[in-house]
Amino acid sequence: MDIKSENLSNSTSDGSDDFLATVQPTIDTQRQVTQTLNMSTSRTPVNPVVKSPPPPPPAFNNSSTHRPGTPPPAPSPTNSRNNLSSRNNSSQPKLEQLIKKAFDDGFSDIHLGVGEVPRYRNRGEIETTKYPVTDKETFRGWLQEILTPEEIKSFEEKLEFDGATQYDFARVRINIFDSLRGNAMVLRLIPVKILTMEQLKLPLVFKDICHYHKGLILVTGPTGSGKSTTMAAMIDYINKEMPKHIITIEDPVEFVHKSQKSLVKQREVGMHTRKFDNALKAALREDPDLILVGEMRDKETVNTALKAAQTGHLVMGTLHTNSAVKTIERILNLYSGEEQDAMRVALSEALVAVIAQGLCRTTDGKRAAFHDILINTDAVKEWVIDGKYDEITELMKQASYDGMATMNQSLFKLYEEGRITEETALEMSPTPNEMAQFLRGRV
Repeated sequence: MDIKSENLSNSTSDGSDDFLATVQPTIDTQRQVTQTLNMSTSRTPVNPVVKSPPPPPPAFNNSSTHRPGTPPPAPSPTNSRNNLSSRNNSSQPKLEQLIKKAFDDGFSDIHLGVGEVPRYRNRGEIETTKYPVTDKETFRGWLQEILTPEEIKSFEEKLEFDGATQYDFARVRINIFDSLRGNAMVLRLIPVKILTMEQLKLPLVFKDICHYHKGLILVTGPTGSGKSTTMAAMIDYINKEMPKHIITIEDPVEFVHKSQKSLVKQREVGMHTRKFDNALKAALREDPDLILVGEMRDKETVNTALKAAQTGHLVMGTLHTNSAVKTIERILNLYSGEEQDAMRVALSEALVAVIAQGLCRTTDGKRAAFHDILINTDAVKEWVIDGKYDEITELMKQASYDGMATMNQSLFKLYEEGRITEETALEMSPTPNEMAQFLRGRV
């Protein structure tokens, strides 16, 4: 007999049966309690009669952002952190949705940024939306919609990015940057269909300008003034009407032209060439008839453009200036004092026309362009050489027979046609006092 059996035998032989009978009910009760606790804490119920655990709480639904009539987003079954992230972003739109709405409503720009509500530019004015505030994850998803991994890496290194993307309904110019609140982005919508000069209601002299075989044509104005749209209409007219070789150098390519009567080659700075000046020098050896330079940013580009215009090519370019005369001054100010006399002669010989453009709201809720138009006549050439800019301005007011016009004359014509109000004419005028005299019939 082992020790345990011996001890048990001794305990029952000395009259301890009465003690066991006394404590046995207590032991049985404790066993029942223990079994009950084990069943309640066990993940797999032992007794099938035990009630099943309560159902999980309903999926998260933010009533302030969830649109009625649409089912709530299904939670992800794999990871609770991803599940929560998908719920928080369920009401955020895709970038293509934002762009499509802007296109359908006729908006020109989309402003997006971390910590901000998406906004649109509607005919010159910023309008907010009812979309939720953009978080970092949503913004990152937008970048992945339109950029390659290499482009995202480039932005993260340089904190700046310029580019473009194409949809079936519109082309979009992209600028991404960093800010105090976080990453931000501005998208400019460019219509796939190029509007004609007739549709834009541009002055007839624009067609005459397109028929020059050589020289420099400058289209200027502040950002968002429609310079690219006007130049695209002029290129489109040449493309349809004349057998020429057209080379465009842009950053980025905006309006896409398909070769028609002309042969059109389009190059993007950063993708097809490193610098404007490099591409412009190369274009001189590519048998061009017309070279379009997206932006004449520096002295080197202006030098090459003037050289191309003097050697038998038609060159079109843009600058950010507010009037035709200031455009001439801006170009000459790129040069030192001892260089300016020679540059005045070179510019007077090369220049064909300067078109300074602005946009204003019309009475029907759309926008119309108004212009400063300077044509390089013999008188203008002399005054450019002599630096007599005031005389050039006065000549523009009186030489309508040459196709010239001032912004005030252009605005007043829009007012007479009933397309803009008196208040708009005064607001957009570069010289409101003169505009007021126009409106009162004193000029």
